[in-house]
Amino acid sequence: MSKPLIEVKDLKVYFKQKSPKLLSFKPGILKAVDQVSFSIEKGKTFGLVGESGSGKSTIGKAILRYHKPTGGEIFYEGTEIGAMGEKELLPYRKKMQSVFQDPYSSLDPGHTVQDIICEPMAIHKMYTQKERKERAKELIRVVGLKEQDLLKYPHEFSGGQRQRISIARALSVQPEFVVCDEPISALDVSLQAQIVQMLQDLQEKYGLTYLFISHQLQVVQKICDEIGVLYLGNLMEIADADKLYSNPLHPYTKMLISSIPVPDPRVKTLDQIVTDTGVQSRSIGGCRFHNRCPWCEERCRQEPPVLRQVEPGHMVACHKYQEKK
Repeated sequence: MSKPLIEVKDLKVYFKQKSPKLLSFKPGILKAVDQVSFSIEKGKTFGLVGESGSGKSTIGKAILRYHKPTGGEIFYEGTEIGAMGEKELLPYRKKMQSVFQDPYSSLDPGHTVQDIICEPMAIHKMYTQKERKERAKELIRVVGLKEQDLLKYPHEFSGGQRQRISIARALSVQPEFVVCDEPISALDVSLQAQIVQMLQDLQEKYGLTYLFISHQLQVVQKICDEIGVLYLGNLMEIADADKLYSNPLHPYTKMLISSIPVPDPRVKTLDQIVTDTGVQSRSIGGCRFHNRCPWCEERCRQEPPVLRQVEPGHMVACHKYQEKK
């Protein structure tokens, strides 16, 4: 196994919440991400899946240092970057780029496509002005658009085209690691497959490493080598993509996979279809999933399970499997 490009250890990201009581001065704490650990090998794609509000985007932004971690460590090729100051972090910002969910809001409407692609290169003082323009021409062709598109503005493009421009901008500084945060969820289904295929082609062409964040499980299975299932800031399961879909172990993973639409609704892909039995709550003790879990026992309400390997390459945070081991 090669050395991981990205390694996250016991990551915590907490946010202060304003108290609902007008006269209270004690803010609450939202544990958006709580002791999450995983690694991504160079040239591979690690997927994060889970419901809205599970903390997927927060993890991506913490790795990129858009959010400062509350605790834990983030390593880039063995160097801890989670506690770095901005000056120390600057070289790593060039190596780590992002593609966001909404390509329109992430592109400056007052800049031409050429300016948008050239701006990161100017910030990092890469190339001459002439070389930046040549680089922009090269990248706009790589993402499937035309050179004449460089002089247009974002509002002149469709959603899929704007996402291609976002990808070209991310590639402009020759990154090694890209966080793809719901990069296709705002696009038509007909365009999603095109963008996914392009991301795969670019990964092979430039040797990129991806963190792919999505709630679309079918897409994650296609593009990812390994997948982590996130629930209310905790990782419930990590496994190879094919293994996770063929043999999901955690009841939450089973519930997610059973929710994937199939052509014939009478066909069930799992032996046990897990039913949503409760409401999400971050304030509960024990396992975060216990109030929705059909396997819940008293221990689950009191003691949070630890993410452990129960099969080669397959980790689960569930007391049921840990007892068997």
